[in-house]
Amino acid sequence: MSSSFIFSSESVTAGHPDKIADQISDGVLDAILKDDPMGRVACEVMCSTGLVVVAGEISTKTYIDIQKIARETINEIGYTRAKYGFDGDTCSVLTAIDEQSGDIAQGVNNAIEVREQDLSENDIAKIGAGDQGMMFGYACNETKEFMPMPIALSHALARQLAKVRKDSVLKYLRPDGKTQVSLKYENRKAVHADTIVISAQHSPEISLKQIRADIIEHVINPIMPENLFDKNTRIFVNPTGRFVKGGPSADTGLTGRKIIVDTYGGWVPHGGGAFSGKDPTKVDRSGAYMTRYAAKNIVAAGLADECQIQVAYAIGVAEPVSLNVNTFGTGKISDEKISQVLREVFDFRPAAIIRDLDLRKPQYKRLAAYGHMGRIDLPELPAWEKTDRIDAIKKAAEI
Repeated sequence: MSSSFIFSSESVTAGHPDKIADQISDGVLDAILKDDPMGRVACEVMCSTGLVVVAGEISTKTYIDIQKIARETINEIGYTRAKYGFDGDTCSVLTAIDEQSGDIAQGVNNAIEVREQDLSENDIAKIGAGDQGMMFGYACNETKEFMPMPIALSHALARQLAKVRKDSVLKYLRPDGKTQVSLKYENRKAVHADTIVISAQHSPEISLKQIRADIIEHVINPIMPENLFDKNTRIFVNPTGRFVKGGPSADTGLTGRKIIVDTYGGWVPHGGGAFSGKDPTKVDRSGAYMTRYAAKNIVAAGLADECQIQVAYAIGVAEPVSLNVNTFGTGKISDEKISQVLREVFDFRPAAIIRDLDLRKPQYKRLAAYGHMGRIDLPELPAWEKTDRIDAIKKAAEI
């Protein structure tokens, strides 16, 4: 990037169609993990006008009521009336579930290290990666969330938009909504909010003028930092002029279609794998959480102002095939040294990640909207948001 640029990130509310799908997928996962922590889940959801389709591969010893989970999730989000175009009580819920492929399961259950090196007693080496692929984790000291500011502010605006609806501050709002923040940067430091975009689903009788005034007063002003937000900031509220038809009746929702919203808002690369509906043997999820955990602890320990970590796996193999670190010139020690520190302090094998981050418990539905990283808004931090490896990192780095 040049020394001066504008960068944009977006977020969406829990009522966005893709996020409805994500929350149902993770609701299914949580229900299985509650009674069967070893369950294997790859759950995909599609939702459209009056219809939810739940499909995927699930191997479990427990029984769950998928229809009930889908309907409860939709109602919790706020689609409780047919006039919204989508209603948890009356929509159709179809299922198409199969078991996990045996070809995949044999590599996950017994990693190549176990099969070729007779490591059957080593539980940490036992689980192989559930797929090939690469995952990215990132942290910076730009915000209290250790997240890039554009995505942190976009999430905060989206949560506030949902809050004023749920608290009946703006009674005419409906569940669907999107936010976007564009910040001007100088030397990778945010200096001004260039543009804010809010799209909020609403009842038909409210004027655009009223919506704009209310959104600025109750959503934007409480969230945007005064040192960035001023009269020169462009504000677009429902720029099409009308947003009455929303949710799945206006746009089909699919699990895993908001992967940039789920992570870092496009500030760093994304490996391409989605999170929702996947049990933690899927490294798309667990590997991304682990790289976030490691990157956040590196920054919190003061080794760098920014840290990006890439990890890559081969299906059925426990050890990562690569681990790459980039601190964008902000490291207090070399990136090569930080990479050595990571290998000493963190274990990136899937079974170790599952153990260290306690990933076999129900906790995922609460993360399926407003991002999986930087969730300091939650009553209990996810394990990958904790900074409990600082002392170990400093010791390994000889600081």
